[in-house]
Amino acid sequence: MTKETKPNKKAKMVGSIVGAIAFGISYYGVQQLFFKPNVEKELKTAATKVNEKCPIQVDQYSRLDSASSTGKTNFTYYYTLFDLTKAEVNLDTVNKYIRPNIIENVKSSPQLKIYRDNKITMDYKYYDKNGLFVTIISVTPNLYSE
Repeated sequence: MTKETKPNKKAKMVGSIVGAIAFGISYYGVQQLFFKPNVEKELKTAATKVNEKCPIQVDQYSRLDSASSTGKTNFTYYYTLFDLTKAEVNLDTVNKYIRPNIIENVKSSPQLKIYRDNKITMDYKYYDKNGLFVTIISVTPNLYSE
């Protein structure tokens, strides 16, 4: 396997697994949004439920550390890429493989309909093994409504 092929394979795997796990974890808490009018409170509850299960090793490269909410419009997932340093992360690869995969999951997942209906922005923040910020992938209502 060439050095060029390896990051692309990692990126595809990480993107797929990260999206699936994050959505699955938050499913129960977020489902409550549909039935209750206080979106802000329910986002906080969803974040608390995710945090009760964290940290969760998502795959051989990443770990979901926590989640948080901001107001009525934002839900954030925090990940650590525990086998990589910031310098080793190829942002072109992230933008080419991981970002589109996460957006597509948000667009098509039946479990995320409640996010879409309430126009929630989902942020995925990634940190390296040393705790340094690497990147953020924001999935806004404009992206998943296209």
